[in-house]
Amino acid sequence: MLKIQNLHARVEEKPILKGVQLAVPAGEVHAIMGPNGAGKSTLSYVLSGRGGYEVTEGSASLNGDDLLALEPNERAAKGLFLSFQYPLEIPGVPALTFIRTALNAQRRARGEDEIAAPAFLKLAKEKAAALKIDFEMLKRGLNVGFSGGEKKRMEILQMAMLSPKFLILDETDSGLDIDALKIVSEGVNALRSPERGMLVITHYQRLLDYIKPDKVHVLAAGRIVASGGPELALQLEAEGYDRYVGAAA
Repeated sequence: MLKIQNLHARVEEKPILKGVQLAVPAGEVHAIMGPNGAGKSTLSYVLSGRGGYEVTEGSASLNGDDLLALEPNERAAKGLFLSFQYPLEIPGVPALTFIRTALNAQRRARGEDEIAAPAFLKLAKEKAAALKIDFEMLKRGLNVGFSGGEKKRMEILQMAMLSPKFLILDETDSGLDIDALKIVSEGVNALRSPERGMLVITHYQRLLDYIKPDKVHVLAAGRIVASGGPELALQLEAEGYDRYVGAAA
């Protein structure tokens, strides 16, 4: 599904990714952990096509499509979704309008009919209820005045509505209390399927108690330096990253 080979990238001439190798098959959830400054968020931005990140070497593909050759909207239409660490507020654009516009744009790009308003509202109400989101919040400006937990639940709602093929969760647990973490994790787990892959980026093992990964990777100094099963996350929680940072230097 997602295949990354020898990926190098820089920001303002500073090398950040230095040869990332990673493959996430369909149906699997992989977690990436690592110290601050290792390149975790940079990897998510490069894959999603955020401006300011220059790929200098390597490749990244999703279901055989060359992601790096596509514009961000084209990557989204191919089924790639990035859940932001810090979701943006967009005053004046109701959440419902934002989600329906995004959904219909993707449907058009795939040659599908747009979703009718009644069907969209029915689906939005069902998904919002599952995430314990007050439907009235969806009539407000996107994320405006929302708490950290509400913003993250809104990200998961967008995932549920857009039904992407591959999810990248960039520190979705950041700023969440235990109750919000459980709700968000339930929403993510509801999207697990044999046809969908996920890449979960996190600092903390606690998220992985709820979103149980098939594999855990350690990203340090711009490359994957270790991979293992869920037990690797427990080891990192207990011992920290020093041994891996030293090995990557």
